[in-house]
Amino acid sequence: MLSNAFAFRRVFRYNKAMFRIWAKVYSNEHIVRQITYEGEENFTYSHFFRYLAEICDALDIPTPVLLKPHIFNYAKFRHVVFRRRDFMESVDFEKLVLENLL
Repeated sequence: MLSNAFAFRRVFRYNKAMFRIWAKVYSNEHIVRQITYEGEENFTYSHFFRYLAEICDALDIPTPVLLKPHIFNYAKFRHVVFRRRDFMESVDFEKLVLENLL
């Protein structure tokens, strides 16, 4: 019985290391594009811009300007919203939402 507890702990640690981000592009309050980004390493906020850039490349949209409030919102509420004003280029959608999947 003791060995089963250790086996569960190893599986739990393995799942803890992987993270997933659900990225959704909204236009007229409808999801028009979406992707699930999966990272194999531990999630770090210092690499958040790299994750964001890879997500935007996969969705074929420009990368928004990433500010500290965006990172704080993701850390505190587990989601962040990028609106049209957060992009340097003009975009044809209302917002980009990144949500942490547990």
